[in-house]
Amino acid sequence: MAFYTKFRNQNFEPESKEPFKISRSKIDLFWECPRCFYLDRRLGIKRPSMPAFTLNSAVDHLLKKEFDIHRAEKEAHPLMKKYKISAVPFQHPDLEKWRHNFTGIRFIYQPTNFLVFGAVDDIWIDDKNELHIVDYKATSKDEVIDKLADTRWHDQYRRQMEIYQWLFRQNDFKVSDTGYFVYVNAYKDRRAFDGKLEFDVRIIAYKGDDSWVEEILVKAKKCLLSEKIPEAGELCEYCPYREAAGKAFKEKVLKKAVAEKPAKNSGTLF
Repeated sequence: MAFYTKFRNQNFEPESKEPFKISRSKIDLFWECPRCFYLDRRLGIKRPSMPAFTLNSAVDHLLKKEFDIHRAEKEAHPLMKKYKISAVPFQHPDLEKWRHNFTGIRFIYQPTNFLVFGAVDDIWIDDKNELHIVDYKATSKDEVIDKLADTRWHDQYRRQMEIYQWLFRQNDFKVSDTGYFVYVNAYKDRRAFDGKLEFDVRIIAYKGDDSWVEEILVKAKKCLLSEKIPEAGELCEYCPYREAAGKAFKEKVLKKAVAEKPAKNSGTLF
């Protein structure tokens, strides 16, 4: 039997003076669907969880280990040299904390009293002492991926990068507008599996613009303070499902109640 946990984290309380924790992914949830965000953060009703992408997690883990080897040596990774990126993996005592999903890099944005946080994959530092935010992505598609496309998923990647850039700037780091995606694409045209996957590995540069972040935080706070459940996002797949399921369930229950009513109130034994 499937198991659903309604309450996962502390819900937003309008009267509370404590900073309210809001992750990078929850900011993106608000961007996608204010109603789902409100149900999650204000009412404690989260979306059903998705299966874990364990292969992606394995790739992510191994890439971190690989770049950490070069971090320890204070040298550029061969892939960085191939793309002529004048930088090396950044060394910092808080790196592991910044990478951890439940701590990450964090900042209290005073106008909203939100404690905003997000976990980065990597950070590189160039010869100008500017930090470059780096995110690892893994997939398996037939086409070559050498740039971000105009798709919903890649727009999400762009926002992810920009929130990280904003967070590091709020922590007084000098951050370049240019971030990098280390994109690994698994080949599917090999003769056999042979117990291994082979990847096309590329670096995609992206020039971010975090000017929207503070405005969206203010809007998210206004949403949470409201007693009215907001409208669903235009592209949300969950809200239409909830409405359709609720309507069908209600009609089924009412139909059954009407069918059973005469039998219960007939006043006869037979």
